Amino acid sequence: MKILLVKDVKGQGKAGDIINVSDGYARNFLLARKLGVLAEGKALNEAVQKKESEAYQLQKRKDKAKADKEKLDTATVHVKVKAGESGKIFGSVTSKEIAQSLAELGYEVDKKDIVLDAPIKQVGRQMVEVKLFGGVTARVNVVVDAE
Repeated sequence: MKILLVKDVKGQGKAGDIINVSDGYARNFLLARKLGVLAEGKALNEAVQKKESEAYQLQKRKDKAKADKEKLDTATVHVKVKAGESGKIFGSVTSKEIAQSLAELGYEVDKKDIVLDAPIKQVGRQMVEVKLFGGVTARVNVVVDAE
């Protein structure tokens, strides 16, 4: 019997999956506990349309991330900080400050998506990776200027 899962079922599948199970398991467990519905007619069509819609939205987000990558790869972000005579800054430049500078340029980037090996503690130019979406990463040029 074909069942469309409404909720995740351990060992069977995730919500939205269409699985083939025995009649007794379907009637006595899945349908009785409202974990799934019969995969016929309207329910089957809705499931297929929902999966197609999710795939379309995912592709749309990935295309947007690729377009943003092209823009960010050529972008230069300037961060102004207080620094000493030797070029060593007081404190450090963190991903939060880089995210704020990117927001000023019009890019929506979460600070968690900025990859820093270590906080920046010197005045100068550095390349920083920004995770955009599912494997799409951009390299942003960050210039730390002394005030």
